Amino acid sequence: MPDRITSWHRNPSKPRFLPPPGAVDAHCHVFGPMAQFPFSARAKYLPADAGPDDLFALRDHLGFAKNVIVQASCHGTDNSAMLNAIARSEGRARGVAVVDPAIREAELAALHSGGVRGVRFNFLKRLVDDAPQDRFLEVSRRLPEGWHVVVYFEADILSELRPFIDAIPVPVVIDHMGRPDVSQGPEGADMRAFRALLDSREDIFFKPTCPDRLDAKKAGGGGDPWDAFAEAVAPLVAEYSDRCIWGTDWPHPNMQDEVPDDGHLVDMIPRIAPDRDLQEKLLVRNPLRLYWGES
Repeated sequence: MPDRITSWHRNPSKPRFLPPPGAVDAHCHVFGPMAQFPFSARAKYLPADAGPDDLFALRDHLGFAKNVIVQASCHGTDNSAMLNAIARSEGRARGVAVVDPAIREAELAALHSGGVRGVRFNFLKRLVDDAPQDRFLEVSRRLPEGWHVVVYFEADILSELRPFIDAIPVPVVIDHMGRPDVSQGPEGADMRAFRALLDSREDIFFKPTCPDRLDAKKAGGGGDPWDAFAEAVAPLVAEYSDRCIWGTDWPHPNMQDEVPDDGHLVDMIPRIAPDRDLQEKLLVRNPLRLYWGES
């Protein structure tokens, strides 16, 4: 068996920023435990265990009240680990599943009963082998009431994905803003294309997340404290404040070479949402509306 990967900080700092009461970490994952929930045979990475106890301890350490647990690609379409974490959350977690497009309505209903409120379609070729747009659209037409679709892609394929996104018949959430090149700044080509997508539909939400991925250390700068990310993303949050949600991305899949400090990630929040009203929308009102049905 290959060595298992640890991609998260074992002792994250305590953030200076205190999230508002009821704040939701709306993008995180669980890995295993592998002995109970084996990873997919098609997984592109083999992580160490990062289960519910670790996730909820981090939630409390960072000052959050709830989680949205997104199915990790290493578990494929077996959502058991994610559902187990929701069941152990005492009502403080919801989920986003990854499903086989041939899933039956009874299975979707079971996921709904387990706390799932959306499905994720992943278009990152290094993580998935197949992303059939036609079959994804078919399953999106059969989702339980109140669900949405989460789409994960990189900026260079946004234009080719536009017809697919336009055809999705339920609300859409874009993971990590479609991974724009934040070094281009707030008026760069990637951000202009992403704004055009947001302007095309009023029910497209986005996650202004993952500065550690989008503003990573490289020649010429970048890295914590992620200044380019803050400069590029803050105007987007201000302009579309009713359509953004935030999350840590813990346990940071595939970030083992530059493991982020989750306390530092939380301290980025006031840099992209500088006033309390923006913070309330980003962390409380918007995710509660999407995942707990609260207006």
